[in-house]
Amino acid sequence: MKNIKMNARLRQQLEFSLEIDKEKNIFRQTSLSGHGRKENDAEHAWHMAIMAYVLQEYANEPVDAARCMLMCLIHDIVEIDAGDTYAYDQTALQTQKEREDAAKERIFSLLPQDQKKLLTELFDEFEENQTPESRFAHAMDNLQPLLLNNSNEGGDWKEHGVTADKVYRRQTKTREGSEVLYEVTDQILKENIRKGNLPES
Repeated sequence: MKNIKMNARLRQQLEFSLEIDKEKNIFRQTSLSGHGRKENDAEHAWHMAIMAYVLQEYANEPVDAARCMLMCLIHDIVEIDAGDTYAYDQTALQTQKEREDAAKERIFSLLPQDQKKLLTELFDEFEENQTPESRFAHAMDNLQPLLLNNSNEGGDWKEHGVTADKVYRRQTKTREGSEVLYEVTDQILKENIRKGNLPES
């Protein structure tokens, strides 16, 4: 087999591919099912992407599943630099966009210009939450940790003193992506309130 001459484009793509391995070291506040360790960003993104494919029939509008899955896979890459911002941390949320915009520019700039443009646009589409794909991806971003938390008797909510009103406020984006999955979410939350896993306010 002949030696492959690595051109600049391939070198950039491989550099990006290695850089995103760092996402596996960014740990979230959500525990794995079965009272496991905290999950990392890469596990969260993979789980969301598979869910987006499996659950696409419940989207409020028809979605391009492949686009939605890619959106799920890249949406937290910026946390390599910006760190994980916990959904209920009001102080960290104030600086989240600034931190993530800087990270987006650095990390996606490792790619060739055309791929940088594509992934930047996809990331921005997710953040703006104005398309069927972005709304459904946000529903996955909310539903995935909810399912894990429910499997752990609300352990992460208890750990952080989260109340039901805050969870319901966050889940409005689930409803925008899928009324059906919002109904499931509502049932899960009501059951956890009933069990005492989630104070109402």
